[in-house]
Amino acid sequence: MNDDILDDTIDIITDHALARPGEVMPATIHLLPVTTRPFFPGQAVPLLMDADHWAATIKAAEREDHGILGIIMVDANTSESATPKHFRRIGTACRVHRVQKVEGRLQVLVECLQRFEVERFISGSAPFSAQVRYFSEPLESPASDIKAYAMAVINTIKELVPLNPLYGEELRIFLDRMGPDDPSHLADFAASLTTADKYQLQEVLEAVDLMPRMEKVLELLNNELELARAQHEIRQSVEERMETQQREFFLREQLKSIQQELGIEKDDRTAELEKFQERLAKLKLTEQATRRVDEEMEKLALLETGSPEYALTRNYIDWITLLPWGRHSRDNLDIEVARRALDRDHYGLEDVKKRILEFLAVGIKKGEVNGSIILLVGPPGVGKTSIGKSIAEALGRRFYRFSVGGMRDEAEIKGHRRTYIGAMPGKFVQAMKEAGTENPVIMLDEIDKIGASYHGDPASALLEALDPEQNSDFMDHYLDLRFDLSKVLFVCTANQLDTIPGPLLDRMELISLSGYIAQEKLQIARRFLLPRQLKRAGLKRGEIKIDTPTLRAIAEGYARDAGVRRMEKQIGEIVRKAVVKILDGEPTPIVVGRDQLQAYLGSPIFRDERKLTGPGVVTGLAWTAMGGATLSVEAVRTHGFTRGFKLTGQLGDVMRESAEIAYGHIVGNAERYGADSGFFEKGFIHLHVPAGATPKDGPSAGITMASALLSLATARPIRNIAMTGELTLTGQVFPVGGIREKVIAARRAGIRELILPEENRGEYEEVPEHVRKGFKVHFASTFDDVVPLLFAKRRRRATT
Repeated sequence: MNDDILDDTIDIITDHALARPGEVMPATIHLLPVTTRPFFPGQAVPLLMDADHWAATIKAAEREDHGILGIIMVDANTSESATPKHFRRIGTACRVHRVQKVEGRLQVLVECLQRFEVERFISGSAPFSAQVRYFSEPLESPASDIKAYAMAVINTIKELVPLNPLYGEELRIFLDRMGPDDPSHLADFAASLTTADKYQLQEVLEAVDLMPRMEKVLELLNNELELARAQHEIRQSVEERMETQQREFFLREQLKSIQQELGIEKDDRTAELEKFQERLAKLKLTEQATRRVDEEMEKLALLETGSPEYALTRNYIDWITLLPWGRHSRDNLDIEVARRALDRDHYGLEDVKKRILEFLAVGIKKGEVNGSIILLVGPPGVGKTSIGKSIAEALGRRFYRFSVGGMRDEAEIKGHRRTYIGAMPGKFVQAMKEAGTENPVIMLDEIDKIGASYHGDPASALLEALDPEQNSDFMDHYLDLRFDLSKVLFVCTANQLDTIPGPLLDRMELISLSGYIAQEKLQIARRFLLPRQLKRAGLKRGEIKIDTPTLRAIAEGYARDAGVRRMEKQIGEIVRKAVVKILDGEPTPIVVGRDQLQAYLGSPIFRDERKLTGPGVVTGLAWTAMGGATLSVEAVRTHGFTRGFKLTGQLGDVMRESAEIAYGHIVGNAERYGADSGFFEKGFIHLHVPAGATPKDGPSAGITMASALLSLATARPIRNIAMTGELTLTGQVFPVGGIREKVIAARRAGIRELILPEENRGEYEEVPEHVRKGFKVHFASTFDDVVPLLFAKRRRRATT
């Protein structure tokens, strides 16, 4: 609405003769549909409409002498889409006062005069026209009940005025022209003040009789009063809260100024700078770090505390001052203390303890233990992580552990650059901050499971940190400073070596943890696992009794893996079920015997490995990530129609090649080994390795498969002997890995005679004495050394 229309509106409102008494209203008028809300007699309303669509209607109304236009609400989505069926029955007759076209739209000022009812449409499309009849306003004095309603309406409006000042001006204008003696216009005026929806207002417009109209209007006004009160309360609450916050802010600022004047307190920036200065006084920063910190402190002193750059600079200085520059813990240089710490926390693993003590002894002799990188390799549950903790305890150093398994982002190792939002230092800097010294023991768990992605290669990022020649100047991307990691003792753990990159593996000192035999598991369960589970359950030692045969049965039937993690889980399950019995009132001690294990743990998970016998059947030895295992190999001649060789048992490529080498060697030397040379000429040989669902690979079953083929060709069964070794085409026996695990597997299977490669003799002699006890071992350099050991000697028939 422009200023001219606004002035005209005020003039019309202040005119006391909006609807002139006795004026003859036309019986036929043009209609203008509206969709927003209806209009009431006594109002001056500015309208805004589309010029192209409604210009014809406005012009038609202006051409008439009376200039009357009927405004009526329609139930259509838009006024342009309205048809006669959308028109409401009652509308308001208005006189057009001013029309102005602005930017393709019509601004029309109308004066609302009187209610009318559509009797019939003359034109059913725009411009609409219809024959109408009017409802005259009552001229006599209102009855007492009507006058009472009018006073109630006025009083309600007066209550609205303090809550919303906008009502005050409109009420003043209305009361200047009318009062309680004009209840009809009062009701219409009151309805127009409310924010009721268009359908409620249309009901008021259609209420021709005064009493129902007054009732509806008073209801709408009361609803408006409740809404205004709620809005006022909300506004008042918000204003009070803002005033309180502003008052507290000003008081706080005044208090801060007073404290600063008295020297009691400093501002945030000064307090931060002094805190950093106090930290720096206790550190021995390098020259580069000192220069960088001075620059950042100068910058921090100039920045506003609310700026983003202030927070970034403050965090950067905070990280630098929290690192242990020049701060070391004093090493415990006592070999006996180290030996006791290792023996207290670990049973067995004598070769591992020996290697660790040798490493520590060199440092003790020198007077300090230099930084180094130890790699502990072994199956899950053999105690790699706990050994790392014991090393830290033996030396009296801080211990920090983090896992690199699944890590795919180089920034996890070397940090993010400060240009990124949310940048942080890498894991090594975080570890140094947590440890608080420059010479902690840092454990990198699961280093064989580190990943790589488009974010970078974390394994390559580790090369700098784990290289004794480089890590004295380790560069973190976030700090962008050289930090000395050369005094850190790194202990890494892995389950296998295959997935560790060669350059990284080359930087580490390898210590293998092969696993535990049943006797070692038994002692570990008695000394460590059972007491720990009883403590976790809140039980005393005597409340549950598990004897030695029962623990041995658990180890052999339920926890045959190389480590003791599964063993502890099974003991924990027994303890939990025993606690339930105790709470149910069963007297203590709860005795768990071998014959009760199935009730506590269910059927055994592991059963005795089946010993297959007969010609063509040989027992081999294999290494798995869970430790050692025996492996039966079967060979049969399925038919003699054609020559062929078939392999089954889910064998890998290397194992298939090993089988083909064994087949070729036996076929080529059959007569020399005492077999029929024609056996393989037309024989179809099928070689199978049982447990077909388990993938198998590697060259160590070479002599085993060759022995099975020789046994099949000679129709002689193999003795109770197990073997392992790689076979070449020329019959040479090459060394293999995992000797300790394979010996343990043979002991578990009850086999006491082994054939091993000659070049593995040294590894066998390193196997602990208690593991080797009772074995008869043959070492072979060629397959010719193996053949005489395979078969039982035939008894010669006595002659007379």
